[in-house]
Amino acid sequence: MDTPGNDIKVGGTSGGFGTFLAGVALAAVSAWFFVDSVSVVSGGYGMISRGFGGGSRGSAGVVFLPLFISVVWLFVDAKKPWPWALFAVGVTVLLVEILSSLRFWFDLKLSTFLIMLFGFAAGLGMIIRSMRSMPQDFLDS
Repeated sequence: MDTPGNDIKVGGTSGGFGTFLAGVALAAVSAWFFVDSVSVVSGGYGMISRGFGGGSRGSAGVVFLPLFISVVWLFVDAKKPWPWALFAVGVTVLLVEILSSLRFWFDLKLSTFLIMLFGFAAGLGMIIRSMRSMPQDFLDS
């Protein structure tokens, strides 16, 4: 009698399901430890408001201008396409501004970083290996 789960074919090939799960686990744990060691802080002005303010003092109000105009015109007439396009531009400008004001700090030793990097690479290698056919003698052992 067949055990449920024995016929699982990762990538359409026979065998390799355990290798696939181990690779996913190894890659996920390594990625988690890497992301966990990153500190994110926001500081100062973003790329767009810094450019309009000149030098170190920025003007954050200019970021909201396209969004403000588009919302006003969407309430006036939402059937026109240009307020929707301006709204998309305003949201994009706002996202760029927020993301450009973030600073990422990696607080870890080189040896820890290398362990995480090689663990992630090994996990990806195991996932890719599981997509290929396994030899029958490997599956029988």
